[in-house]
Amino acid sequence: MDQTQSTLCNIINQLHNIEIKVKELDQSNRLERRFERIKSQLEVLSLFIHDPLHEAYDSTRLDCEASIAGDKTENLQIVEVIKPIVFHRQGEINSIIQRGVVIVEGK
Repeated sequence: MDQTQSTLCNIINQLHNIEIKVKELDQSNRLERRFERIKSQLEVLSLFIHDPLHEAYDSTRLDCEASIAGDKTENLQIVEVIKPIVFHRQGEINSIIQRGVVIVEGK
Protein backbone atom coordinates (compact mmCIF):
# COMPACT_ATOMS: atom_id res chain seq x y z
CA MET A 1 0.00 0.00 0.00
CA ASP A 2 1.43 3.36 -0.99
CA GLN A 3 1.16 6.62 0.98
CA THR A 4 -1.88 7.84 -0.97
CA GLN A 5 -3.77 4.59 -0.37
CA SER A 6 -2.82 4.66 3.30
CA THR A 7 -4.12 8.22 3.64
CA LEU A 8 -7.34 7.34 1.82
CA CYS A 9 -7.83 4.31 4.10
CA ASN A 10 -7.48 6.60 7.12
CA ILE A 11 -10.15 8.90 5.63
CA ILE A 12 -12.38 5.88 4.93
CA ASN A 13 -11.99 4.69 8.53
CA GLN A 14 -13.00 8.10 9.85
CA LEU A 15 -15.97 8.19 7.47
CA HIS A 16 -17.01 4.72 8.66
CA ASN A 17 -16.82 5.81 12.32
CA ILE A 18 -18.86 8.94 11.63
CA GLU A 19 -21.47 6.89 9.77
CA ILE A 20 -21.81 4.52 12.77
CA LYS A 21 -22.18 7.44 15.19
CA VAL A 22 -24.83 9.07 12.98
CA LYS A 23 -26.80 5.81 12.88
CA GLU A 24 -26.67 5.64 16.68
CA LEU A 25 -28.15 9.14 16.82
CA ASP A 26 -30.92 8.09 14.42
CA GLN A 27 -29.88 10.77 11.94
CA SER A 28 -28.83 8.37 9.18
CA ASN A 29 -31.83 9.08 6.92
CA ARG A 30 -30.86 12.73 6.66
CA LEU A 31 -27.20 12.04 5.90
CA GLU A 32 -27.24 8.68 4.10
CA ARG A 33 -27.22 10.33 0.66
CA ARG A 34 -24.12 12.34 1.58
CA PHE A 35 -22.27 9.20 2.70
CA GLU A 36 -23.21 7.47 -0.55
CA ARG A 37 -21.89 10.42 -2.57
CA ILE A 38 -18.54 10.26 -0.80
CA LYS A 39 -18.35 6.50 -1.39
CA SER A 40 -19.16 6.95 -5.08
CA GLN A 41 -16.31 9.46 -5.37
CA LEU A 42 -13.96 6.93 -3.79
CA GLU A 43 -15.09 4.43 -6.42
CA VAL A 44 -13.90 6.89 -9.08
CA LEU A 45 -10.46 6.33 -7.52
CA SER A 46 -11.06 2.53 -7.80
CA LEU A 47 -11.52 2.17 -4.04
CA PHE A 48 -14.44 0.10 -2.81
CA ILE A 49 -15.59 -0.18 0.79
CA HIS A 50 -17.20 -3.31 2.20
CA ASP A 51 -18.80 -3.34 5.65
CA PRO A 52 -19.06 -7.03 6.68
CA LEU A 53 -21.43 -6.43 9.61
CA HIS A 54 -23.62 -9.50 10.36
CA GLU A 55 -21.66 -11.75 7.99
CA ALA A 56 -20.46 -15.19 9.06
CA TYR A 57 -16.87 -15.47 10.23
CA ASP A 58 -14.45 -18.38 10.43
CA SER A 59 -10.70 -18.68 10.77
CA THR A 60 -10.22 -19.21 7.02
CA ARG A 61 -11.50 -15.74 6.26
CA LEU A 62 -8.54 -13.65 5.11
CA ASP A 63 -10.20 -10.26 4.61
CA CYS A 64 -10.75 -9.58 8.34
CA GLU A 65 -8.80 -9.53 11.59
CA ALA A 66 -11.16 -10.61 14.36
CA SER A 67 -11.42 -10.50 18.11
CA ILE A 68 -13.87 -12.96 19.66
CA ALA A 69 -16.34 -11.63 22.22
CA GLY A 70 -17.98 -14.02 24.65
CA ASP A 71 -17.37 -17.70 25.31
CA LYS A 72 -18.88 -19.34 22.24
CA THR A 73 -16.57 -20.10 19.34
CA GLU A 74 -19.01 -21.80 16.96
CA ASN A 75 -21.25 -20.17 14.36
CA LEU A 76 -19.33 -16.91 14.62
CA GLN A 77 -20.91 -13.78 13.23
CA ILE A 78 -19.46 -10.30 12.84
CA VAL A 79 -21.21 -8.08 15.39
CA GLU A 80 -19.09 -4.94 15.15
CA VAL A 81 -16.89 -3.44 12.43
CA ILE A 82 -14.08 -1.23 13.65
CA LYS A 83 -12.50 -0.81 10.21
CA PRO A 84 -14.21 -1.79 6.96
CA ILE A 85 -12.58 -3.85 4.21
CA VAL A 86 -11.15 -1.65 1.45
CA PHE A 87 -10.51 -3.00 -2.04
CA HIS A 88 -8.57 -1.42 -4.87
CA ARG A 89 -9.75 -2.47 -8.32
CA GLN A 90 -7.32 -2.63 -11.22
CA GLY A 91 -9.12 -3.89 -14.30
CA GLU A 92 -10.80 -7.15 -13.28
CA ILE A 93 -8.62 -7.69 -10.20
CA ASN A 94 -9.63 -6.59 -6.70
CA SER A 95 -6.81 -6.28 -4.18
CA ILE A 96 -7.40 -5.84 -0.48
CA ILE A 97 -5.55 -2.75 0.67
CA GLN A 98 -7.09 -2.81 4.15
CA ARG A 99 -8.30 -5.85 6.01
CA GLY A 100 -11.40 -5.31 8.09
CA VAL A 101 -11.01 -5.16 11.85
CA VAL A 102 -14.03 -6.78 13.44
CA ILE A 103 -15.49 -8.22 16.61
CA VAL A 104 -17.18 -11.59 16.28
CA GLU A 105 -19.48 -13.47 18.59
CA GLY A 106 -20.79 -17.02 18.62
CA LYS A 107 -24.49 -17.54 18.11
